[in-house]
Amino acid sequence: MRDLKVAIVHDYLNQMGGAERVVAVFHKMFPEAPIYTTIVDRNKLFPELKDADIRTSWMQRIPGILGKFKMFFWLYPFAVRSMNVKGYDLILSSSSAYAKGVRKDRKSVHICYCHTPMRFAWNYEAYMESVQVPNYVKKLAKWLIYPLQTWDKNNSKWVDHLIANSTIVKERIRDCYGMNAQIIFPPVEISRFSVNEGEPEDYFLVVSRLVSYKKIDLAVEACTRMGQRLLVVGDGPDRQRLEQLADDTVTFLGRRSDEEVVRYMQHCKALIFPGIEDFGITPLEVNACGRPIIAYCVGGALDTVVAEQTGLFFEEQSVSSLMATIERFDQYHWNPELIRQHAEKFSEHLFIERLQSSIDGLMVCADRQ
Repeated sequence: MRDLKVAIVHDYLNQMGGAERVVAVFHKMFPEAPIYTTIVDRNKLFPELKDADIRTSWMQRIPGILGKFKMFFWLYPFAVRSMNVKGYDLILSSSSAYAKGVRKDRKSVHICYCHTPMRFAWNYEAYMESVQVPNYVKKLAKWLIYPLQTWDKNNSKWVDHLIANSTIVKERIRDCYGMNAQIIFPPVEISRFSVNEGEPEDYFLVVSRLVSYKKIDLAVEACTRMGQRLLVVGDGPDRQRLEQLADDTVTFLGRRSDEEVVRYMQHCKALIFPGIEDFGITPLEVNACGRPIIAYCVGGALDTVVAEQTGLFFEEQSVSSLMATIERFDQYHWNPELIRQHAEKFSEHLFIERLQSSIDGLMVCADRQ
């Protein structure tokens, strides 16, 4: 196949999450491709992106933008539309909001890896739970929901190929855009993790940002009532409330180094995953350490947890339902090597292989036209 001139587009590069991990893998696949984004915080880039050619929009010059980037949600569509990505053969976007709206040449092929349709527009109440702004701002923001839905839906029609990161996101794409999407699960850095040969220690584990929609309170209350030891790794605005719910069986460890987090994963009885996520990479990282998951049976967990082999589900998002599942956890024999093998099905290598196959097929079709 001919050499491709590639551009990578992402919403904003000011945090280190799963979406940014995908961008890092895009960069690994196409190291010469510039990365277009609205804003960047170079202190919060994955090491793999430190050498990348990152090109920001005019929003980068707004005073205080990095600290309050969610306050400027109404400007991002204009910033994305101002990006000059004409003249590229392939535009590879990573989007949970705006990046799919980038302008392109008629001959360019635009593949969008969609982490979810724009939360602000399509799931406003849940989105605003994690945004610390005055109530009057939230009320004013509601007026922009319909225009942004229209903008987002219209832009999706200009994307040549949509890829969803999970089954639930594929369903949202169908519901919001009326379009079908291919599923390619996100890359997991399996090589960072290994199985501990010894017996697990007597604690359950949570690894998460402590925000209300993650439902960490279910794990805290369940383990408190049952007298089960729980370690909570992570920090966030919900920490004080969670600490008030806990007794001395629950320990809040705050943020820890990557090496410490891996050790906690290797030695835990199981990870408790009580929220609803689009996909959820943390459970697979724990599986890569050979340990099982206790997850609420909705969302991305349905793609990543094999019931009674790599973890258990609880049916209702309630303390009592989680407690019932914890009670039967010890009835099962957990095979660390089998659990590890399951995690390897979500490796970075397989992600690249699947994405490259899609790119090759689409570019062959484009060349024939």
